[in-house]
Amino acid sequence: MKVVIQKVSKASVSVNQKIVNSIENGLCLLVGLGVDDNEDDLKWTVNKVLGLRLFDNWTKSVRDVDGEILSISQFTLQSTLKGTKPDFHKAMKTEEARKMYNNFLTSLKTSYFDNRIKDGIFAEMMDVNINNQGPITILIDSRNRK
Repeated sequence: MKVVIQKVSKASVSVNQKIVNSIENGLCLLVGLGVDDNEDDLKWTVNKVLGLRLFDNWTKSVRDVDGEILSISQFTLQSTLKGTKPDFHKAMKTEEARKMYNNFLTSLKTSYFDNRIKDGIFAEMMDVNINNQGPITILIDSRNRK
């Protein structure tokens, strides 16, 4: 699993020009599921997202500040390049990814607070507005846990 984590003052996601979800003071996650990702990757990623200390001079996590999380599925994070064209063969197939992504959301909700986790609409074309604070942007990859 690859996840781009951005500390935000606010973020929202819209589909067909209608806001689907929005948050303030928290994290926006762009989540890319790969063909080899499994339950272990999911658990590691959830723990890392909830434990990262990105607030108050790197001393507090999203849990510590009672922040919100907006999670967006983004298969393009698993792309490779063939010349100038992206190739998505390393991205998990849609139906398998939908199930794993829903498990990811459920795990975030049970490990934190259900009402603090928001998401977009899986497999839809979305407009994501992100007010990055800092800016602070971190990339984690469950296949590279160093």
